[in-house]
Amino acid sequence: MTVLGLMSGTSLDGLDLALCEFESKNGKYKYKILKAETVAYTKLCASTLKNVHTFKALQYASVNASYGKLVGEEINRFLKKSTRKAKAIASHGHTVFHKPDLGFSTQIGCGATIAAITKLTTVCDFRSLDVANGGQGAPLVPIGDKLLFGEYDACLNIGGIANISFDKKGKRIAYDICEANMFLNFLAERTGKAFDKDGKTARSGKVNTKLLKELNALEYYSKTGAKSIGREWFAENILKRIEKSRVELNNLLATATEHVAQMIANDLNKNKIKKVLVTGGGAFNKYLIELVSEKTNCEIIIPNAQTVNFKEALIFAFLGYLRLNEKINTLSSVTGAKSDSVGGAVYLSVNSR
Repeated sequence: MTVLGLMSGTSLDGLDLALCEFESKNGKYKYKILKAETVAYTKLCASTLKNVHTFKALQYASVNASYGKLVGEEINRFLKKSTRKAKAIASHGHTVFHKPDLGFSTQIGCGATIAAITKLTTVCDFRSLDVANGGQGAPLVPIGDKLLFGEYDACLNIGGIANISFDKKGKRIAYDICEANMFLNFLAERTGKAFDKDGKTARSGKVNTKLLKELNALEYYSKTGAKSIGREWFAENILKRIEKSRVELNNLLATATEHVAQMIANDLNKNKIKKVLVTGGGAFNKYLIELVSEKTNCEIIIPNAQTVNFKEALIFAFLGYLRLNEKINTLSSVTGAKSDSVGGAVYLSVNSR
């Protein structure tokens, strides 16, 4: 089956599209990324997505539909340039609210609109069933880590949020480690740049030990079991502290990068990970990777650029593939839900049946 996977992360750098082919033989899965691309958001689009959580209900509903229209149009443009056709679309959507403790996790990018514009079966809303079942609704990628990248002891994604997945006592477990590019990019934007390329600004700064100690002591990091963080957690726990700190910007970036590196290395060491696959935009941050390497004996594997950039879009294509084949695609051992589930709302297209 050929599925187009879509991912829009918390770092707001753009929409990832990955056209992927999946094959199952003797219970094992093979994949190919046939074509992949990142569509950068315009300043207006990025600003809208960044602030949509503050909108009133009518405006929010309008953005949900208009963003779905944008995604659908980008899919049509992308597939028009491809010699391979997609059987279906799997869209994560853009997370606006993540409140599993209150019983919901909300992503925009209307699946019905995407299906109507593309005339392709569309799978979306991957988190809601798990949350309704008592889970965190995240992370969702670990089942793909296990079935597609099982040769590594762990898979670490350093995106807007750094998350990890690995097997422990025969079960796949995963969780969000800490905020990552969400934090670093927020600070880099204050220098007039979208991100701190190679960590150069952070490297030039000096770590503020007082602030670092405060960040490292946040209650979330001592929690065990299924756990996840989102924009709300970042705003409440990180932004308030850095606004009060009055630390110079390059020193803030140095402190933030050191904090992220320590949190990642702590979890690699604690779980005795020997070989880890690292993907996501943070894999290109040379200074951050250097810091993590210095703090652990774990072998850090950074794959080719396509896998680094599009692994999450690939895995959402895989989650859609599993959903359409009515196979489990959400693990309770990861999310803390009452049971595994086959998550995702499906808008069937007559054209693609």
